[in-house]
Amino acid sequence: MMNTKADTELGMNRRDAIKRASLTLGAAISASTLAGVAHGQSAASASNWKPSHLNRTQAGIAGALAERILPRTDTPSALDVGVPAFIDTIYGGYMTQSEKADFRKGLNAVNRSARSAHKKRFVDLSDAQQEGIIGDLAAAAEGSEGGFYRKLREVTLVGYFTSKEVGMNVLKYDPIPGMYKGCIPKSEVGDAAWAYS
Repeated sequence: MMNTKADTELGMNRRDAIKRASLTLGAAISASTLAGVAHGQSAASASNWKPSHLNRTQAGIAGALAERILPRTDTPSALDVGVPAFIDTIYGGYMTQSEKADFRKGLNAVNRSARSAHKKRFVDLSDAQQEGIIGDLAAAAEGSEGGFYRKLREVTLVGYFTSKEVGMNVLKYDPIPGMYKGCIPKSEVGDAAWAYS
């Protein structure tokens, strides 16, 4: 799709950054995450969802991290579309034992960092304090192929973009597509990327 002059002048916004990150990530999705997506997911309400595989502390940390990665703006947040439940499902059903061990260690390390820096659990920190810890995680993961933060970000983005809510209401979705047009002005289709079923 072609960008309009207004898009170019405004630069990249949050939604564009998420789209580009998800496209970049598409080439590097791990086998465990891909297997989980193949079995589908459904949104679980944050108020009534209980983890099946992670303990409540670990699930709370994973949910808070996902919420910081994809907070609510004009689009739903990671919590709104059930990403913590998706993370729990991927962890319990599709990660290898080695991946599970690394993921648990990463979640525990996040909580230790929060307690060390702020004398509170990660989930009890302010948004700014949580973002500081996530910034440290992201900086430490820079240039590495794997590790906890990369896995968390991968599962968060995949869970978000494969959720029904995002597929139907954030991305453009046409269950019965019409004529194929290979290159059309972006202004004709709006500002959303397309979801494919």
